[in-house]
Amino acid sequence: MMFRRNLIARSAAVALAGLLALPAMAQTLKAADVHPAGYPTVAAVESMGKKLEAATQGRIKFQMFPGSVLGGEKEMIEQTQVGAIQILRTSLGPVGPVVPEVNVFNMPFVFRNIAHMRAVIDGPIGQDLLDKISASPAKMIGLAWMDGGSRSLYTKKPVRKPEDLKGQKIRMMGNPLFVDTMNAMGGNGIAMGYGEVFTAIQTGVIDGAENNPPSLFTANHFKAGAKYYTQTNHLIIPEILVMSKVTWDKLSAADQALVKKTAREAQLEQRQLWDKAVADYTAKLKAEGVEFIEMDNKPFYDATAPVRAKYGANFADLMKRISDVK
Repeated sequence: MMFRRNLIARSAAVALAGLLALPAMAQTLKAADVHPAGYPTVAAVESMGKKLEAATQGRIKFQMFPGSVLGGEKEMIEQTQVGAIQILRTSLGPVGPVVPEVNVFNMPFVFRNIAHMRAVIDGPIGQDLLDKISASPAKMIGLAWMDGGSRSLYTKKPVRKPEDLKGQKIRMMGNPLFVDTMNAMGGNGIAMGYGEVFTAIQTGVIDGAENNPPSLFTANHFKAGAKYYTQTNHLIIPEILVMSKVTWDKLSAADQALVKKTAREAQLEQRQLWDKAVADYTAKLKAEGVEFIEMDNKPFYDATAPVRAKYGANFADLMKRISDVK
């Protein structure tokens, strides 16, 4: 009987040792983006995935779904919240309702320039807002910031001062803050879906729109007649990279640290890719005859003061912190 018990005990020990020696079960992280393959945010997140796979010797796999194949941002956020999507690059708009502080980044001229914006998101303010997203009811973990570029005007007629916008209908993203911004700058802000802009410019429904150079080129809006690009830089809006909290809570502390490390590296890598894309598309636009207009944007800054006062009333301290960043 004693021999039998010892044999059972030894067999159990051998079995347990075998189980402990087995490699951890592989996990596949699905990442999604509305931007197409090759876009700077997509490329940077794919690079993050390769680093995760290498660091875990394939225990963590990575699969990228670009080009809105899993839906629009609203649908993909909902999938991320329930854990169907693990990693998502999204704009700040859908996050604002649950983390109001991120709306500060949507205000006109809240950043002096691109360098100022990057200093803010790379520093304590950027980390504070990521932490607020993680602690909010959004069910998403804030991992990193992505550069969404600087938005400027493109129109059929040259614009050099607010008075030049009088009577011009300019497409804006569908948010009252953005429409108010254009109205304050001297134009007539028109909320309109992005897919409608080309035809609307071509047929004269609107006189122009606003966006960054890569978007102007890839959407062919310059071919619809918007041949003047006035560098107002009125909106500089970062985007975010998040992880599903459902997935995050299942990771070990070591894997969580690895995800944050590679996400931060993706933040900096995307920036380099973005700068190259802006330079490349600017050159292409100029070759197509688009005139880039540089001017003093202080009159536009001054004109939008009431918008910052209206929408920033509840975030005065945060706005001062942003302004104080050198």
